[in-house]
Amino acid sequence: MIRGCQGDGVLVTIQVSKTKLKTRLTYEFSYGIYYQRGDFVPRTSRLKSESGIYHIIMRGINRQTLFLDDEDCTKFIQTLQRYRKICEYKLYAYCLMGNHLHLLLHENKESLETVMRRICGSYVFWYNKKYDRVGYLFQDRYKSEPVEDDTYFVVVLRYIFQNPIKAGIVNKINEYKWTNYNDYIGINKLTDTDFVLNIFNEMDKEKALKSFIEYTNKENSDECMDMPEKGQLTDDEALKIIKTCCNVEYGIDIQKLDIVKRNEYLKILRNKYHLSIRQIERLTGISRGIIQNLK
Repeated sequence: MIRGCQGDGVLVTIQVSKTKLKTRLTYEFSYGIYYQRGDFVPRTSRLKSESGIYHIIMRGINRQTLFLDDEDCTKFIQTLQRYRKICEYKLYAYCLMGNHLHLLLHENKESLETVMRRICGSYVFWYNKKYDRVGYLFQDRYKSEPVEDDTYFVVVLRYIFQNPIKAGIVNKINEYKWTNYNDYIGINKLTDTDFVLNIFNEMDKEKALKSFIEYTNKENSDECMDMPEKGQLTDDEALKIIKTCCNVEYGIDIQKLDIVKRNEYLKILRNKYHLSIRQIERLTGISRGIIQNLK
C-alpha cells in the first residue's frame, strides 16, 4: 500500500509483508522523515498535553545540517509564520541550531502532528528544490514533551533561548540571530509574547519585561528534554578521559590546578574530545560560564 504527497507533508507509507516471519514491515516517509518499523515493535505513544503546550525538537538525519545559510533560516521562520496563521497555533519560542531546532508552541485548531507535518513537509520540499537533492532531511519522528504548568514553561523557554550559549556559539542570548528572543524585547513582533510576559507580571508590562530578561539570562542548570548526539560519551567514559587527559584522580581535582593549566585542559576536553559543556560542568564542578567563555 502506498500513500503519497508533497508540500504540506502528507504521510507516504509503503507496506511490505514477509510471509516467513509473519510480520509486516512499514517504511514511512513523513515530512522529510524516513524510518522503518515492524508491527511487532509498537511505537511509544506520544504523551498528550492537557494544556496543549509542547516543547518540540527536530534533528537532521545523520546529524545533517538543516540550515546551511541565512536564507534557509529565514525560510524556516517564514514557514513557521505561514502555518501559524493557517493552523492557528501559538508560537512562544524557537531556536534554529544548524542540525537541530527547538520549538515551544500551543496547538489550537489542528493537532500537533498535523502542524509538524505541514511545517516540516513544506520546508523539506523547498530545501530539496534549492539544493537539487532528493530524500529525507529530518531524523525519526520529532520529539515532544508536554508542558503543563507555568513553572516548567518558563524553564523550557529559558532552555531554548540559552541553547546557543550552552553550545558555545555566543556569550549572550541577544547575540544569536535565529531565535525569537528579540520579539520579547520589542525589536520584532512575530510571535505570541503576551502569554509569556503575563506569567512574569500580568498587571505591569514594563516589570514583566524586566523580569523576563533577568530570568532568561540567568545562569542555570536547567534540565529539559534534549536530543543527544549519536555516540555521545557516557559520564563514565567522559570521566576516564578527564582523568587521563588532565592527570587527576577525580574529576573535581581539575579545580585545584592553576587557572592557565586548568583552562588549557578544558579547551582540550571540549575541542579534541568533544565533551559537552554540561558534561564537563557536571563531572568537574567548574561552572558553565567559565567553560563556555573559553575560546
